[in-house]
Amino acid sequence: MSDNLLTPELSARLAALYQRMETAYDQVAGELAFSCSGCPDNCCDSFFMHHTVSEWSYLWQGLAALNSDHRAQIRGRAERYLAGAAAAIARNERPQLLCPLNEQGLCTLYAHRLMICRMHGVPSAVTRPDGQKQTFPGCYRCQELTEGREAVPEVERTEHYRELAELERELLTAVQWRGGRVKMTIAEMILAGPPK
Repeated sequence: MSDNLLTPELSARLAALYQRMETAYDQVAGELAFSCSGCPDNCCDSFFMHHTVSEWSYLWQGLAALNSDHRAQIRGRAERYLAGAAAAIARNERPQLLCPLNEQGLCTLYAHRLMICRMHGVPSAVTRPDGQKQTFPGCYRCQELTEGREAVPEVERTEHYRELAELERELLTAVQWRGGRVKMTIAEMILAGPPK
């Protein structure tokens, strides 16, 4: 379980980037008086793909710290998740299944959750390399809070994405990655084991 691609230095940089993301998220949430407390929905059933070896490695740092029985339980949920997702996709539906890391409504690996898990919820924006700005209105509950407002605060994701892309580039170069592009759900990352 100790064969993780992330060096301690890259891991610390990723943790610091995640902390800056959380700070930006918390600032916007505070301005909107937004909280997930008491929400009847659970964002952990959103179908997200993840695209970086660095985040996959970081997730596995968290998984490696769990005991083998706990990892086996998570693995079983990941297998059921993938079967359910495949069935939904076969019906031309977007999967809406609870993440295998979710236990009793909370993330088992909260400190090791991935970028999109940290940023989902509040309004945000990103400026693409072609200069086009994409905006995300936030979850339905946040949209209710911002309805009718002229100015809506948002998390600017662009610099966060740039930092993650640079960290990813450094990692892939250092390990001479030959595994191709990553496009995986958390369940797939769990079942695949740590990237090698």
